[in-house]
Amino acid sequence: MSNSIIEVKNLSKKYNIVHREGGYVALRDVLANVFKNPFRFAKNKAKKAIGKVEKEEFWALKDINFSVEKGEAIGIIGANGAGKSTLLKILTEITPPTEGEVRLKGSVASLLEVGTGFHPELTGRENVFLNGAILGMTKKEIHAKFDDIVEFAGIKKFLDTPVKRYSSGMAVRLAFSVAAHLEPDILLVDEVLAVGDAEFQKKCLGKMDEVTKKAGRTILFVSHNMGAIQKLCGRCIFLKDGRVEMVGETEEVVGRYLKNDLPTISMEDRKDRRGNGYLRVTNCYFNNKTNSKTNKIYTGDNVKLIFEYRCKKDKILSEITIGASIQDKYNDTIFMCHSKMTQTNFQKISGKGQFECQIRKIPLMPGKYSITMIIASNDIHLDYISNALNFSVLPSRFFDNGYNVENGKIYVEQEWKVIKHR
Repeated sequence: MSNSIIEVKNLSKKYNIVHREGGYVALRDVLANVFKNPFRFAKNKAKKAIGKVEKEEFWALKDINFSVEKGEAIGIIGANGAGKSTLLKILTEITPPTEGEVRLKGSVASLLEVGTGFHPELTGRENVFLNGAILGMTKKEIHAKFDDIVEFAGIKKFLDTPVKRYSSGMAVRLAFSVAAHLEPDILLVDEVLAVGDAEFQKKCLGKMDEVTKKAGRTILFVSHNMGAIQKLCGRCIFLKDGRVEMVGETEEVVGRYLKNDLPTISMEDRKDRRGNGYLRVTNCYFNNKTNSKTNKIYTGDNVKLIFEYRCKKDKILSEITIGASIQDKYNDTIFMCHSKMTQTNFQKISGKGQFECQIRKIPLMPGKYSITMIIASNDIHLDYISNALNFSVLPSRFFDNGYNVENGKIYVEQEWKVIKHR
């Protein structure tokens, strides 16, 4: 007999997508069509009645199989649209599967969306009792844990303020705190922790670690933060296009996912960018000390980070700021370059050109890194691209003596001395 607390067998979820020609149709247009072409209108209604409309089957999940032992922390990773959230919704019985089965042993609590079950007109205090009851806690249990919930959430000052006045970060802190103190056998957590600040994220990871290691409870954790996945989860499930691409030890699975996730198309063809499009970055690269384009640089080199751009025709943009965050292979930010840091504003930008950022003695240790880039005009986003550039840092001398201890993430220039006291 299996000792698994979660068993998923041949799980699939299908959605039917109906395609219509044209866009929004007003009621007056429908009435006009009825009177102008009553026979054509009747024919179209008949087609719909017998199912002759253009439909597409979309399998959000297909043939998913895995099991989870009691006390495990399992990471679920994959690109947007891979099926991660759909899987959690099936596990929590929010939506039924099309095929296959799920077996769960014990109580289940979930944190899938910020403030699910919260009433905006009620205070934080009232919502603790409401949300706790929705999640299955008795009034006595909520009273016993109330002080711990409030202290963990860090919102004591605003406890009697309506939740509609909370920031998204405050709401997620309270929502997570209620769910974490429910003490379920299985806790399902979606990417909601991204809303909280860095300190609270660290606190949540510590709480989830405590829940698994000390209390022996099970956690399924969906996140795009590979650093958090690495710290919390012993095993990972990598979903791709609704199927299980890989299941195994976290480090190995994360490595496979990051290698698989690298963009393979040119920057101009990237569809995953955000911004109003008045300016688009068309290329990104480093210039090394020989002034050559490269995505391979050496530790301690003086380099220029180049962003080539093209403005929308006839657009003249002002108050331009540009930032680039350098991230490691787990998507943790190591440091950031931003024109605001140097109080640099670019005025009257138009046509084509390039932004250059001079980085002296780049402090990165050998490894693989990526750059997330954002450009704004008067604080309105023009262009934003995650993984705008993937690059490698090769070993070289950072210190003049050539002694580089590879422990940590960056090198810093330093000077040591001793002062004797009598």
